[in-house]
Amino acid sequence: MSSLPSWLRRPRETLPAPEDLPWYVAPLPTRLEDLGLRLVWPVVLANVLGTLFGFWYYVPQFSVEPLALWAFVPDSPMATLFVGASLALWATGRGREWVHALGFYGCLVLGLWTPYTLLVFRDGFSYLPWYMYAFLFCSHLAMAVEAFVIQRYADFTVRAVAVAFAWYTANLVLDYFVPLVGTPHHTFVPAESVGAVTGTFLGQSLLSGPVVHDPGAHALAAAGAVVLTLLATFLALATRVAKLR
Repeated sequence: MSSLPSWLRRPRETLPAPEDLPWYVAPLPTRLEDLGLRLVWPVVLANVLGTLFGFWYYVPQFSVEPLALWAFVPDSPMATLFVGASLALWATGRGREWVHALGFYGCLVLGLWTPYTLLVFRDGFSYLPWYMYAFLFCSHLAMAVEAFVIQRYADFTVRAVAVAFAWYTANLVLDYFVPLVGTPHHTFVPAESVGAVTGTFLGQSLLSGPVVHDPGAHALAAAGAVVLTLLATFLALATRVAKLR
């Protein structure tokens, strides 16, 4: 790290001190947490690039989703946007607890849900080149790791957790249970049928719809999302309790 320009790495003494938290809310080695925080701006940049890539990746789904619900469609790009904002706010001394909570929820839930679906529907994802499959799998696991750095500077207040819980609960409802407009809006899984290709945009296909959800695949995707949202809620509140002791 010493070979990096000084503006890319924060001095170690500026980092928040690690707290004596239970292993399940702070599972990362302190050295790894320190590395993520010292390289905060490269990490923010990586999340910005991941957000842009994610929006590009979702172009086919955007083409068949109602515009009014687009904010709830690109789940992983929104998660990297939230955590990038969280880290940038911390680095500039303008912390917002609700942004930190959104970043934690997003990175944990989507960071684990995507590898889960890649494994559960691995045969259906055979259309992806191996390097794209590996990139999606590993980059999302890195998001889950990133989530556990946030506890170093966030307090996870009840109000902040309530905001994140409300957002991701609304996302769950729209994605799997009550879509309001059209069909459920969760990220496409291979078992679904999505009409025909009508053109391209930025190298991605534009689709005609409608989206037809396979009940079995839909249930598996929903089960993973519900369990992970509950896990994020437990861990956020457990972190809050541990910090108050």
